[in-house]
Amino acid sequence: MNNLIQNYKIILEELTKTCKHIETSKQIRVPKMSDLELVALNITAEYMSINSELQLFRCISGTDLEGKIERSVYNRRKRKLFSYIEKIRETLSRKFSEFTDVFIVDSTPIEVCKISRANRSAICSTDEIKPSFGYCAARKTRYFGFKLHAVCDKNGVFHSFDFSPANVHDVNYLHDIKENFRNCLLIGDRGYISKELQVDLFNYSKINLSVPMRKNQHNFVEFSKAKSRMRKRIETNLSQLCGQFTININFAKTFKGLATRIVSKITSFTMIQYLNFFIFKRSLNKLKINLC
Repeated sequence: MNNLIQNYKIILEELTKTCKHIETSKQIRVPKMSDLELVALNITAEYMSINSELQLFRCISGTDLEGKIERSVYNRRKRKLFSYIEKIRETLSRKFSEFTDVFIVDSTPIEVCKISRANRSAICSTDEIKPSFGYCAARKTRYFGFKLHAVCDKNGVFHSFDFSPANVHDVNYLHDIKENFRNCLLIGDRGYISKELQVDLFNYSKINLSVPMRKNQHNFVEFSKAKSRMRKRIETNLSQLCGQFTININFAKTFKGLATRIVSKITSFTMIQYLNFFIFKRSLNKLKINLC
C-alpha cells in the first residue's frame, strides 16, 4: 500500500462524512468507482502534486483501485463533475465561515500558452469566454490566458473564485462579490480602487471595502499595517497554488478542462485545510505535511 492510497482513504472517509448528502447525476449503469470516490482520487492526486494522469494511473497500478476505472473514462467523468466538485468545495469552506468576517480579494494570471503561439492558438476558448492578452503588474510581464479572481478569509480558506479573460480589470469582479458576502470587511490592493463600487458594496451588502490609497490621491491616508499583513495571506495562498498545486501549468485543451483543473486544485487546497484543522488539530495552512 503506497502513500497515495493511504491519503486517498483518509480523504474519502472525510468526504463521505461531510459531503455524502450532495446529489450528483444519476447513472443508468452503476460504475465500479462512484463519483465521490473519483473526486477523492482527484483531490488526492492534486494534493500530492501528481499533475499527469499517466503518472496517477502508474501509482494506482497494483492497488485496490486498479481496474475500477480507465484513464480515458476518468478524464471524461472528471470534467462532467465540475459542478459536483464545486459544491464539495463550498461545503468544506462553509465549515470555516463562522470563524471570521474579514476577507481578502486578489487575482492571479492563468496562462494557457506562450505569447508566441497566442495568435494561432484556439485552446481553452468557447463562445462565452475566450483567452486574451493581459498584463500582470506583480510579475511585470504580459501573458495570454485568463485571470483567476479569488476571495479567501484572513485564515487562508478560499470562499469564492471566478474566471475572466486576462484583459478584464480586477475591479469588475467586485460586482459578483456583493451577491455572495454580507456584513464583512473586504481587503484588496490598489487594483480595486473605485469610490463608486465601494459605496455600492456597502449599501447593497454592508461590505466595507478597504484598499490602500495612491499617494497622489486627495486626502491621502496611510494603509493600516495590520491590514497589509492580512492581505499577504491571499498572496501566500496563490503562491502555494502555483508551487505545490502547479496551477500555472496548463495541460487542458478546452475551457471546461481548464476550469475543472482549477476547481480541483482549490478543492484539494481546502480539503487539506479542513483535515488539518478539524481532524488532525494542527496548523491550518501546513499543506505539505503528510496526512498519514
